[in-house]
Amino acid sequence: MRFLMTVAAVAALTVVPASASAASHPHKHHHPKRVRSHVSLHLSGHTVMAGNAIAVHGKVRPSGRHRVKLVLRGPRPRAIVTRTRANGSFHLRWKPDWIGDYRIRAFAIHGRHTHGSASEPRRLTSYRQAGASYYGPGLYGNGVACGGTLMPGTFGVANKTLPCGTMVTIRYHGRTITVPVIDRGPYVAGRDFDLTEATRDELGFPGVDTILVDH
Repeated sequence: MRFLMTVAAVAALTVVPASASAASHPHKHHHPKRVRSHVSLHLSGHTVMAGNAIAVHGKVRPSGRHRVKLVLRGPRPRAIVTRTRANGSFHLRWKPDWIGDYRIRAFAIHGRHTHGSASEPRRLTSYRQAGASYYGPGLYGNGVACGGTLMPGTFGVANKTLPCGTMVTIRYHGRTITVPVIDRGPYVAGRDFDLTEATRDELGFPGVDTILVDH
C-alpha cells in the first residue's frame, strides 16, 4: 500500500508542472506584416486618334496577384479596376470616349500583405481631324471678335463656336502648339479653324490642310 501511494505522488508531481507550463505559454498567432507596394504605369503613346485604343500596362511590386484601379481624369472621368498576373504585371487596352486631354494614374489597392500605392501620373491627348486655313495679311491692325488687335505676332485661332479663350492644342506633322480662340471663323465650307500667321509659322502649316485638334 505504501508503495502505491508513493507512485501516485510521483505521478502527480510529474503532471502538475507540465499542465502549468502549457498554460503559461499560450499559442501565439503571427500575422504577416504589410509591406509598402510600388506600382508603375506606362502608355504605348501620349497621343491617340479619336476612336482608337491605346495600350496601358504596368507592374506592382512585390509580385503577386493584386487589384489595381486606373483613374482616368479628362473630358469624361472614369475608373477601371483590373487584376495583375502572378508576377504583378497588368495590361489592358483603353479607348478614350471623348477627344481632349487626359491624366491617368494607377493605384495598387490595399491587400492582406501590402499597403496601397499610386503611380506617377501619365498624360494623354485624344485628337480629331479638322480642316484648317490661315488668315492675317491685309487684316493686321483690325480688332478680333474676342477682344484685342490682330498683329503678325498674334498667336491664336478663329472658330465659329468654341468660347473665347478656349485653349486648343493643334498637331501638324509632328509639331504641337496650344493657342487660345481669339476670333470667329472661318466661313468656308469644310474648314473648322483659321490659324493666325504666327501660329501657322510655328507649325510649319502650308495654308490649307488637315490638322489634329483636341476640341
